[in-house]
Amino acid sequence: MPKRRRRRLQDKWKMKKWYNLYSPTYFGTTFLGSAPCNDPSRMMGRIVETTLYDITGDFSQQHIKLYFQVVDLKGNDAYTIFKGHEYSRDYLRSLVRRGSTRVDRILNLATKDGYRLRVSVTALSIIRIKTTQVSLIRALIQTILNEKAMKLEFSQFVQEAVLGKIASDIYNESKKICPLRHVGLRKSKLLASPPSKPAEDIEVEVTVEA
Repeated sequence: MPKRRRRRLQDKWKMKKWYNLYSPTYFGTTFLGSAPCNDPSRMMGRIVETTLYDITGDFSQQHIKLYFQVVDLKGNDAYTIFKGHEYSRDYLRSLVRRGSTRVDRILNLATKDGYRLRVSVTALSIIRIKTTQVSLIRALIQTILNEKAMKLEFSQFVQEAVLGKIASDIYNESKKICPLRHVGLRKSKLLASPPSKPAEDIEVEVTVEA
């Protein structure tokens, strides 16, 4: 009986096809790894998890998890769109200190080209701050994120969100209200893509960046 099970298991693996997974062009069309699948239709929509460190090679970015979703297949190659990102739990826990205030803001945004995202921002003060200061920081976060979303296309917004440009802008303005220790877009999630542009984000560049 065990021998039959082994043969069946081997047959299933022989039926599977290996696909090479790639990030979108705005993340360098980076090779993310390979995944087996016995039905191409099951590859569509599959979520791939990696870290920003795996793409940039910057060890200081290993705490940022990235999620990509397969949206196109070309032979053995599977191309993805950015689905979201988040801080690792350990890193987020390490940021919280006693005697400081944590300010959180969650917003639903629409980019210039019609993509809808949910973005979570966390700001941590050096000392405990007043309720009025918390309200001012939350309002500032909303203003900056809305302005960014209105003028940036999805690929640009995602890059600035993940690489820290938006967080840096929020920090520079918020520190005028109170001293801050950290500001970060700790999480994002793609809620919807415009139906008229399904292939715009999965164009494959001839030269793949390392």
